[in-house]
Amino acid sequence: MRSSEEIVASLREAFGAVGVVLPSLCVDPVTGAGKEPYALVQLGRCNVRTAERLVAVLRDAAEVRRRPLAAPPADAPAPR
Repeated sequence: MRSSEEIVASLREAFGAVGVVLPSLCVDPVTGAGKEPYALVQLGRCNVRTAERLVAVLRDAAEVRRRPLAAPPADAPAPR
């Protein structure tokens, strides 16, 4: 399993790829320093513009998940 810091870095990269920056994103210092096997990740606070961007990204992702897979065109070659 990846470390908590690696997970936070992956989250930061994924959010950044869709234009969302969460400045307070970090490993929770209390659970990260304890003996718990899974530290909590603090998504932190953000301004209203960032929150709006996050809402838009989540709605777009939800819409994509709801769409049925497109059938291949009738003239497409058959898979082998």
